[in-house]
Amino acid sequence: MFFDPLLWGFVFVGLFSPGPNVIMLTASGARFGFAATLPHLLGVVLGVGVIGAVTALGVGALILASPVLGGVLRALAAAWILYMAWSYFQATRGPAAALRDTGAPMTLSQALLFQAINPKVWAVAFAASAGYGAGMPPVAEAARLGVAFSSVNLGVCLFWASAGALLTGLLRTPRRWQLFMRAMAGLLALSALLVFR
Repeated sequence: MFFDPLLWGFVFVGLFSPGPNVIMLTASGARFGFAATLPHLLGVVLGVGVIGAVTALGVGALILASPVLGGVLRALAAAWILYMAWSYFQATRGPAAALRDTGAPMTLSQALLFQAINPKVWAVAFAASAGYGAGMPPVAEAARLGVAFSSVNLGVCLFWASAGALLTGLLRTPRRWQLFMRAMAGLLALSALLVFR
């Protein structure tokens, strides 16, 4: 069955829970606003769909079979996540009269490429492919998982980017802003540690 409610429910739970994408989209929504975060959001949605699809084609099995490749991907993911955490930790805003962030939101291509090394997305995709396969030919199975991951993740990303944008009203003082960004940096850094579990 192409549309499997159990698969879509599993993907929703896996992608909605906090991880690098959720934290970065929430922070970006708060830092730059919803509209400026849209390219980042679309990159995540497309990238997650691609990961879901290629997992069904067997790429996930190749990664699991190669400890060296898996280790390299984990190291790259941790380095990127820690880099982003450091940029959040350093993010500053001016006085209350000029609340402006000097950083820039992630681009569509950056967000898309990050999914290739995002361990949480790979883990959810591996589990979905193994546990919710429909026995279709590989290309149909890839399309089925790709559509499920992109569709569900679109709603997840819209929620978290919007939540971040709504937080902006609470972050009107430089001190609140700094506390929020440092909390996001800490959560993101913790997610880097989980890469190696």
